[in-house]
Amino acid sequence: MSVDAIASTPLVAAAARLGRTRSLRRLIIAAAALAMLCVLLVAWWVWPKGAPPTPAVPQPAGQVATTAANHPAPRLSFVVLPFENLSRDPDQEYFADGITDDLTTDLSPISGSFVIARNTAFTYKGKPTDVKQIGRELGVRYVIEGSARRSGDQVQVNVQLIDAESGSHVWADRFETDRRNLAEAQSEITGRLARSLNLELVRDVGRRIEQEREVDPDARDLVMRGWAQLYRSASSANYREAQQTFEQATALDPRSVDAQIGLAVALVHTLVNGWSTSVERDESRAEELLSEAFVRDPDSPLAHYGLGVLRRMEGRLAEARTELQAALTLDRNNNTAEMQLGLVLMWLGQPEAGIPHIEKSIRLNPHDPAIAARYWALGAAHLVLGHVDEAIGHLGAARAANPRLWFIHLWLAGALGLKGDIEDAKTALAESLKLHPRISSFAALHAYYPQETKPAYAALRERTMDLGLRRAGFPDE
Repeated sequence: MSVDAIASTPLVAAAARLGRTRSLRRLIIAAAALAMLCVLLVAWWVWPKGAPPTPAVPQPAGQVATTAANHPAPRLSFVVLPFENLSRDPDQEYFADGITDDLTTDLSPISGSFVIARNTAFTYKGKPTDVKQIGRELGVRYVIEGSARRSGDQVQVNVQLIDAESGSHVWADRFETDRRNLAEAQSEITGRLARSLNLELVRDVGRRIEQEREVDPDARDLVMRGWAQLYRSASSANYREAQQTFEQATALDPRSVDAQIGLAVALVHTLVNGWSTSVERDESRAEELLSEAFVRDPDSPLAHYGLGVLRRMEGRLAEARTELQAALTLDRNNNTAEMQLGLVLMWLGQPEAGIPHIEKSIRLNPHDPAIAARYWALGAAHLVLGHVDEAIGHLGAARAANPRLWFIHLWLAGALGLKGDIEDAKTALAESLKLHPRISSFAALHAYYPQETKPAYAALRERTMDLGLRRAGFPDE
């Protein structure tokens, strides 16, 4: 009720006529109090009599009053619980908390994910963890927990990914660093954690979907299945399967940006590995898909990554570098973008600048099933710099990780030929030709990969890689 309305009531008017000396303000307060008393008396009179209501009991810390338990948890849903500080030094508490914060932030952009916010996760700090109960309370399928220990310059972080429905461990790993700069150590550890957990989450969801063998999966499920297939060890069969899955997703939902980007990335991965049977068609399709995706999601790191690799395949290296840098700005943990940026710098004639990016890509995800490509890239950069022994070591590691990749054998043949191990070089070259008969000469190699002809890089390659391959018998035409 407004002041003017109260002043017009009969009570106030009567008070004025009686000539009371109280001020208008005091009269208004008295009238309001009287009115409130009347309301309370009426409410008491009409209120149903019976047992008094049970007072509300405050929720215990760590419990969220939601209806999450009434709904199935989203496939890609998780909470990062506060990491335990095993140093028992209160001054190091910020380090464990910082890992939790950064990891939550880094995992949040996963497409299609549901991530519990940091403030809710921290209500569980210092309390016994029952992952099944936490999963029910928060409505999540996965719980991520871990610990951090710092002793002098040595930092160790343990992490585990747990299925909240069964309580079983999906994945666990340990990360160590001896860097003196603690901020840099924290950044590197959380980067590796985020990338590894991202891969494991998507893989596990993909396995679940495959096991369920849905008759009519929706587009979202197909997108996650497609990424799980792409994250397998690199092979033409795996990429072809991923491409078909993303095609199904786009057919079910033509407006799905995630499906478009996934299909585009599957196409460019097929292109860069030399497995495309129609380069112009696949490049055109990838371009079209990425253009459509950018209209609706211009800040997608995966779209920038896909376009960067596509530009690399087209020999447009300056544009490729820009797009890959944009992808890393949006997602600092994209280890594949780091590797591709390192390669682009190599083809721009700057292998020294490219090597740190390739090394970082290995540090970010040292157990990646596709690690062979990282070791190949590192070996290639060292080879064109004339570091023959380092190149052979890295290329040998690449071959051991995935002997089905033809280009690893080709570059190893070049490195062995340059060193003078001609018989071993010929053996490696024969394996490359067996795996990919179409890349049978320098002309075929340069026709498929336009970046190989860039002048600054070609000058380095001709006196290293090319010289070794010629010694092994690789023809010009």
